[in-house]
Amino acid sequence: MFKKYLLGIVLFIFTSAQAQVKSPDDYLGYKIGTRYTPHWKIVNYFQHVAASASANVKLEQYGQTNEGRPLLLSFISSAENIGRLEQIRMNNLRLANLSKDRVAAIEEGAPALVWLSYNVHGNETSSSEAALMTIWALVDPSNTKTKEWLKNTIVIIDPCINPDGRDRYVNWFNSIVGEKMNPSLNAREHREPWPGGRTNHYNFDLNRDWAWQTQVESQQRMKMYNRWMPHVHVDFHEQGFNNPYYFAPAAQPFHEVITQWQRDFQVTIGKNHAKYFDANGWLYFTKEVFDLLYPSYGDTYPIYNGAVGMTYEQGGHSLAGLGVITDEGDTLTLHDRAIHHYTTGLSTIEISSLNASRLVKEFRKFFNDAVGNGVGEYKTYLVKNGAADRERVNALISLLDKNGIEYEFAGGNSRGTFNGYNYFSAKDESFTIEASDLLIHSRQPRSAMVKVLFEPTSKLVDSNTYDITAWSLPYVYGLRTYGSKIKLQSSAGAGPTAVVNNVSDAYGYVIRWQGVQSVKALTELLQQGVKVRFSETPFETGNQQFDRGSLIIIKKGNERFGNSLASVINRVCNANNVKANVITTGFVDKGFDFGSSKIHYLKPPRMALFTGEGVSANAAGEIWHFFDHQIDYPVTLINANDFGRISWSDYDVIIMPSGNYRFLSEKTSADQLKDWVNKGGRLVALETAVGQLARTDWAIKSKKTDDTPSKDPYANLEVYEEREREFLKTNIPGSIFKVQLDNTHPLAFGYPGYYYTLKQDDALYDFIKAGGWNVGVLKKDSQVSGFVGSSLKDKINDALIFGVQDMGGGKIVYLADNVMFRSFWENGKLMFCNAVFMVGQ
Repeated sequence: MFKKYLLGIVLFIFTSAQAQVKSPDDYLGYKIGTRYTPHWKIVNYFQHVAASASANVKLEQYGQTNEGRPLLLSFISSAENIGRLEQIRMNNLRLANLSKDRVAAIEEGAPALVWLSYNVHGNETSSSEAALMTIWALVDPSNTKTKEWLKNTIVIIDPCINPDGRDRYVNWFNSIVGEKMNPSLNAREHREPWPGGRTNHYNFDLNRDWAWQTQVESQQRMKMYNRWMPHVHVDFHEQGFNNPYYFAPAAQPFHEVITQWQRDFQVTIGKNHAKYFDANGWLYFTKEVFDLLYPSYGDTYPIYNGAVGMTYEQGGHSLAGLGVITDEGDTLTLHDRAIHHYTTGLSTIEISSLNASRLVKEFRKFFNDAVGNGVGEYKTYLVKNGAADRERVNALISLLDKNGIEYEFAGGNSRGTFNGYNYFSAKDESFTIEASDLLIHSRQPRSAMVKVLFEPTSKLVDSNTYDITAWSLPYVYGLRTYGSKIKLQSSAGAGPTAVVNNVSDAYGYVIRWQGVQSVKALTELLQQGVKVRFSETPFETGNQQFDRGSLIIIKKGNERFGNSLASVINRVCNANNVKANVITTGFVDKGFDFGSSKIHYLKPPRMALFTGEGVSANAAGEIWHFFDHQIDYPVTLINANDFGRISWSDYDVIIMPSGNYRFLSEKTSADQLKDWVNKGGRLVALETAVGQLARTDWAIKSKKTDDTPSKDPYANLEVYEEREREFLKTNIPGSIFKVQLDNTHPLAFGYPGYYYTLKQDDALYDFIKAGGWNVGVLKKDSQVSGFVGSSLKDKINDALIFGVQDMGGGKIVYLADNVMFRSFWENGKLMFCNAVFMVGQ
């Protein structure tokens, strides 16, 4: 009797504790989908669940956004699994050969790890609402199915990857919606203002940032992701509201490193989803639109790291609001959208639980194959690490570290020569290994990721892809690289050490102009009031050689620092890991003396950046973030629609990101801009802003291509079934071209005679014939990597890509391609800095 009494007390305590867990409807006071839930309420609910069901749920804050909102992960499983969560995590790393300890991995009985990521695009709002429903289903005491799944599965939920973007949209919507939502597309609640909630604080698309990790949200999340390495990952999205639901299997092209198991399990998951959608009469599609190629998505990045990664797309997006009338006359509600995501989320957990042992087995096989055989034809990638490469090599190392990719440095010069693929010549050539060269071997746990990031060109089964088709890191970073089909052996060398400057009082100091860290040193010096000069030509002094663009700091003009100038130089250069070179005289051995007209005073430029309606939010965000977080230099953001109120004399440099500028179509306004340039202003135009300027009567001109009609009388006969693919003939989704540079011009200081550009359109411009400089040009046969439509292959040549036009006392800098692309195109950043700091000085 006493035992029964005691058991009754235990059961009462247990069920009472579980009963404290409220459903989201009860906790929030409204039915999910009838109004938008702001991020703070999502956080509160997840905290409530973790506190009320602590035996089954662990909540962890892994970081915060730019605007200070918390980033959360919730771990949900059986009490037994939650009790040994850290042991499970460590064992999973051992399964992936990623643990540094020597404990044997245990495959038998290891739980499946399913990671669900919601709301990476802030205005694709239904998924965070679905996250609330999903965690409730997993902890609901009456839900016996989920309890069974959680015995062999750990579910990891990130309820909102992009809280800043979500709240930007939700707060706007909640501020303008009426007592009842209006489903008519004419209503203002379906017209989200610029920049929209899709992106993060700096207008970055976080779903393109998984590999590059340029944003604080990505950096913090990926540390957690790589600590766990899930077996299944789902990224929840929304698409146009008229589209049925999309789930796996994905569309072609699939990257060739994707295993047969990863492909097959996508089909298995898709069939399980279809079972539920068919039962409810919901429409869906698979194998269309959303491919698996670009490595920085929430589906491909997990795939290249051993998981089964998938994107799920619900019809909706920001136009849908709380409800919208579709083309078929139905009203699609937020509740509908959330229910669909909720259904695929639970279906994913279910099918993963049913296949948990196979998921673990294939996960282990993926990484055992990686370390045993390696992926791809190249066994070692050798990156040359000369003195001029150091800043870019350091930036590459930072990227490798973020992604857990292993590498080593050569300890000494090799004996003899080796043969391998030279990325810059596109030929097999001989090379030597020199001390400090960087070696990345394919036989390592992240072998698939190494191949994807380093391969010279990706194989395309289907050219109809969703994103760029070329991203090979040697071109992105501008680093001389060789691919070797044999593993290269070298004595182990030490990695790069931090530069330690301890210069003393001297005539002056020189800092080489070699990358973003050099720029950062310049911006710090300028903001501390140090007067800086730069050399237009190479020079030698005291057995030291310096190239164009080298920064010169001498006592002349810096008298106010007295004897403390050296300490300022030491502090700034040490903080930015650049070397300050002492010079003892202004009389150089070769080149021009420091009093020459070839040595220029670098006046701190006052900069403005156009932003707001009509400007590409992504393009403006790349530049804004660069000024704020990489070079820490002030820039004034001006709404393009406030053009008429600009105080022109306040700015030396105005930056025009890609966009559609209304003021350029009005002659009076356009002439204002022209007048400012004539009076000494420096205008920097990027991408489509170049094309808009080309339509004025005072800028460069677009190149006319040969559109002579074909003489074939049947040339215009097309097959109806192929109508959606016809555009591919004139498409460049993102391909790499080699641009020839005039590196004697300030726009190309710090570069060799070439640059690898990412071309995303067919915009070409005539050479500047007089009154300017053709600094970067495309010549014939300049394509290096990626897809280019058949109708364009022979037309993308003999054109200007980067140039400078002299106009009165000012300059216009043309950057027709995006040198700042997603902030990961590292080798373009110095050219942008040349445009805003060097040109026109």
